[in-house]
Amino acid sequence: MANIKSQIKRNRQNEKARLRNRAVRAELKTREKAAEAAAGTDAQEEMLRMAIKRIDMAQQKGIMHKNNAARRKSRLIARVRNSEAASA
Repeated sequence: MANIKSQIKRNRQNEKARLRNRAVRAELKTREKAAEAAAGTDAQEEMLRMAIKRIDMAQQKGIMHKNNAARRKSRLIARVRNSEAASA
């Protein structure tokens, strides 16, 4: 345990951010899975739009790097399109 006041405060802040970031990342995984599961259905566009929106929000809040966000969106769209083509 740190003895310095500023480090004690920093530890508290880091813990809050860690929990917040973990929740956001968990939601991203859920949204991405839902978008993939909805491939080829009527809800496909809506689910894909919501997943991309959440990825963009995470990137804006600094939870993930912009290149990471772009890569995840690109791969998600490709997976959904491939699943759609396979199911059609």
